Amino acid sequence: MRILGRDDVRAALDGLDPLVLDAVRDAYLLHGRGDSNLPFSSFLRPPRPAGSRIISLPAYLGGDEPVMGLKWISSFPANVAQGLQRASSVQILNDLTTGYPVALLEGSRISASRTAASAALASRALRGDRPGRTASLVGCGTINLRVLDFLALTHPELETVVLQDAVPGRAQYLAAELAAEHPRLTFRAGGLDEALAAPVVSVATTDSGYWLDLADHRDRPAGQVILHLSLRDLSVDSVLGAYNVVDDADHAIREQTSLHRAEQAVGHREFVHQEIAAVLGGEAPAASAGQTVVFSPFGLGVLDLAVARAVLRAADRAGLGTEADGFDPGDHRATSGAGGRGAGVTA
Repeated sequence: MRILGRDDVRAALDGLDPLVLDAVRDAYLLHGRGDSNLPFSSFLRPPRPAGSRIISLPAYLGGDEPVMGLKWISSFPANVAQGLQRASSVQILNDLTTGYPVALLEGSRISASRTAASAALASRALRGDRPGRTASLVGCGTINLRVLDFLALTHPELETVVLQDAVPGRAQYLAAELAAEHPRLTFRAGGLDEALAAPVVSVATTDSGYWLDLADHRDRPAGQVILHLSLRDLSVDSVLGAYNVVDDADHAIREQTSLHRAEQAVGHREFVHQEIAAVLGGEAPAASAGQTVVFSPFGLGVLDLAVARAVLRAADRAGLGTEADGFDPGDHRATSGAGGRGAGVTA
């Protein structure tokens, strides 16, 4: 089995963002055509620390080169106060013939990359030919920093990025850091009103308190696209007043997401207008002129599979990772002994 640790995955992802965008787009389109198997995610919530969870996302993705496996990702928000990353993850890929594990990858960078790529693809598709010269990041964590990388690719017209964070000083610090990494862009820290005045807004926080009521921010531009990546920031009224696009309605409207709470409030799902595969495939009607568009992706395991496959290929080309024996079950005496494999098999 090939094992790719944190540094291996980082090296494999270097320069890979255009391929990640393609992999995520293809995965969405395959899923939209029904060429996937995607059970509901399972949530494990330990009693402490409060608000913590670990999620398992098994998935199969078809197409010309099918892939299957499992993502196991933790979210421990209390880590941030200790200077630690909120999320950690591992990704397992399995052989399609035997089911044996063939690769184990550190998955946090894969997860962040696929989330960010999906957001940037949605932003480009939902904005259409309308330029998005200003974007804002509400929450200055790992996810939004990767969103910036992909927005720079999908929105080449981007000029200015506004950073907002609930932690004092964090946005100012990152604005200075990012200016060195993206010299063609202008970065500035701003308050929430300023952030929500951008035509493209990515919301990725650890709040989960349904705290953001868009009606409180009157200066938002017509036709604004909000990338609601943390899924539990928007109020019910904000959801019900928007043109809502999801990755998969059955997955996104559960587990007390803002969409789930909206469904509980009104008793139906008619406020969800499209799934992203139809938008990417050019099959979805546009929102009404001037309507706020909200993209709420639950985060599908097929995206992790698609990106992990791309990372594994890049690692193979670069000679990254370690081969480890002993992760198959070994021989079975009855089927591999004197009778030969498959000979005389009985129940």
